[in-house]
Amino acid sequence: MRSVKSVTFVRRPWRLFAEASALLIAVVVAFPLYWMVLGAFKPAGEIESSEPRPWTLDPSLDSFRRVFEQNEFGRYFVNSLVVACTVVIASALIAFLAATAVTRFRFRFRTTLLIMFLVAQMVPVEALTIPLFFLMRDFGQLNTLGSLILPHIAFSLPFAIWMLRGFVKAVPEALEEAAYIDGASRSRFLWQILFPLVFPGLVATSVFSFISAWNDFLFAKSFIISDTSQSTLPMALLVFYKPDEPDWGGVMAASTVMTIPVLIFFVLVQRRLVSGLGGAVKD
Repeated sequence: MRSVKSVTFVRRPWRLFAEASALLIAVVVAFPLYWMVLGAFKPAGEIESSEPRPWTLDPSLDSFRRVFEQNEFGRYFVNSLVVACTVVIASALIAFLAATAVTRFRFRFRTTLLIMFLVAQMVPVEALTIPLFFLMRDFGQLNTLGSLILPHIAFSLPFAIWMLRGFVKAVPEALEEAAYIDGASRSRFLWQILFPLVFPGLVATSVFSFISAWNDFLFAKSFIISDTSQSTLPMALLVFYKPDEPDWGGVMAASTVMTIPVLIFFVLVQRRLVSGLGGAVKD
C-alpha cells in the first residue's frame, strides 16, 4: 500500500504540470481567434484606439453589417464553398484509388512513384505559382474556378496518398481473400469493404484539403485577374483593407465569417478525425 501511495504522490505533480502546460498552450493557440472575434464586435473607436483592451463594454454589429452589405460577398462565399468541396471530394476519391494501387499491387517503378509523391511535398507552393500561371493560361483556365480547383487537388494528393497508404496496408489481406472466396468482385471489395475501413483516414486528409482550399489567397490572387465574380472569400478581405484607411473591423468580421464553415466542418467530422489520426485498422 505504501509503495502504491508513493508512486501516486510522485506522479501527481507531473500530471498537474502536463495539464497546466496543455492549458497554457490552448490559451496561446486560441488567443488570436479570440482577438479576431473581439475585433469584429468592437466599435470603430475602440479598434483604432492607441490603447487596445482585451475586452469591450460596448459590442457592436456594425462591422458584420458592412460585410454582409457587400454585393459580392455572397458570391465569394459560394465560390469558396464550391472550390473547397470539389477539392475535398475529388482528392479523397483519387487518393483512395491511388493508395490502394500502390499498396495492393506490385508494378514497376512503384517505389519511384512513392518517392516522387514525397518529393512533391517538399517543393514550396510559391516556387510553382508562376509555372502554374502559364499552365493555366495555356489551358484557358485563368479567371475560372478551375484554376483554383486543379492546383489544390494536385497539392493535396501526395499527402493524402501517403497517409491513406498506411490505412490500406493495415487492412488484413486475409479479409480480401475471404471476400473473394465469398464471391465478391474486386470493385465490390473496394467500395463496400475497404472504403468504409479507411474512411477515418479519408476524413483526416479531407480536413487538410478543405482548410488549404478554403483559406487559399495565393492562387486566388494570381489566377483570378479580371473576373471578380470568380473570386473567393480570402479576396473579399481586400475590399476592407485599404492602404490609406483600412477597415480593421470589417477585416475581423469577414475573417470571423470565414472561420465559421471551418468550425462547422470540424464539428461534423471530429469523431472520424480523431480515429483517423489515431491510426488505422489493426489485424
